[in-house]
Amino acid sequence: MGAITVMNDTLTGVAELRIEGLGAAGDGVAHLDGQTVFIPGTLPGEDVRVRLAPAHPELIDIVHASADRVPPPCDLFGECGGCALQHLSLPALLDWKAQRVTQALTAAGFTDLPPARMFQTTPKTRRRMDFAVQRVPGGVIIGLHRRNGDPVDMTECHVLHPAIFGLLAPLREVLGSLGALTGRGSLMVNLLDSGPDLTLQTPAPLTSADRLKLAAFAREHDLSRISWQDPKDLGIETVAQSGPVREDFGGVIVSPPPSAFLQATADAEKAIVTAVVDGLPSLNKKDVTVELFAGCGTLTFPMSEKGRVMAYEGNLAAANCLKAASGGRRVDGFHRDLGRQPLLPHDLKSTRAVVLDPPYAGAGAQTMPLAKSAVPDIVYVSCNPAALEKDGKALWNAGFSVIGLTIVDQFLWSTEVEAVVVLSRDVKRIRRENSRRSRSDLSRSDS
Repeated sequence: MGAITVMNDTLTGVAELRIEGLGAAGDGVAHLDGQTVFIPGTLPGEDVRVRLAPAHPELIDIVHASADRVPPPCDLFGECGGCALQHLSLPALLDWKAQRVTQALTAAGFTDLPPARMFQTTPKTRRRMDFAVQRVPGGVIIGLHRRNGDPVDMTECHVLHPAIFGLLAPLREVLGSLGALTGRGSLMVNLLDSGPDLTLQTPAPLTSADRLKLAAFAREHDLSRISWQDPKDLGIETVAQSGPVREDFGGVIVSPPPSAFLQATADAEKAIVTAVVDGLPSLNKKDVTVELFAGCGTLTFPMSEKGRVMAYEGNLAAANCLKAASGGRRVDGFHRDLGRQPLLPHDLKSTRAVVLDPPYAGAGAQTMPLAKSAVPDIVYVSCNPAALEKDGKALWNAGFSVIGLTIVDQFLWSTEVEAVVVLSRDVKRIRRENSRRSRSDLSRSDS
């Protein structure tokens, strides 16, 4: 439905609009005088009154609220930039995220999409966070940036794991005592099996006194490791470490480097791993699965239970971590920048399946060689519907069909969504999957 104007805009500067959907940033979408406008804090189906402003309409009040509207659980919602959709119920949020993925796949050309398996993580389980740190008069702020603004001190959070949130108050104190924190910095926290792993970036180098304070803090709070990153060359050095740094990937203990990529929550990681392993075709002992953008081995080692894996990763520290843990397993790890040196079709000639877990921007230069190869099956792990659409278009043109889909919402109340998309151009496998779906549909209709 189009815009409904109930007041004279030129005289009052107020209009009543119907919200038609949500944009990619989580803002309500409406139309006014033929123009698309975005209104934060609104939901599809709502009638709202707005004040017309040069940048975008400003919400005055909600005339008719959506049935999916709920009270935001966090007092910082609207200030902190970490959450955009706390006013939307979690079931409706998951449905909207699934819609974003299916729309991307449809836009890429895929039709007859299978029913999606859906997973949503629970609040207060986030184990990875990149904080903004800023010295202010009287102390230190640790938090996330408000939209287009300064960081908001995280005095409350319904996303973070309590083991991380509980560190913020003592961290403010110790960071406030550091001579190296002269202005703005950053703090990456990973909650590993061995404990919290912190990587700090400050405008100035750490002094000897700073290092002693951080080492004492690590001992007092049972941290696994504290590292410091030079903002100039991004080199990282360990400041304090209590023992071996450990994380379990499919029963294999790895030692992730500082700031290593982890899935945001442990339960979402399990859901993604399950979807990837289930999405692989039947493999025999000679079959090879190639994994692209493998990281430290989150997917690699669970997949190795089904067959041999050749894993490629562009980050040297992550690739070395994977290789160090692969001894005695059916895993071969390689350091390779797939953006500059993608695997070509002849590199993939003996490959039974490819697992693709690209960064936010997508597979880039690796997409076309993969499409032009003879690989019959791909499992694509997506963290960005726009990149999925772009890469998916090339794969659709190469004859792939979507035969499996899992939606994973591990970034609660944000607009981000993960998806595991199982693609095949193996005619026999596609027929089997279609037959299985038909039997499943028939079974549901009979029940």
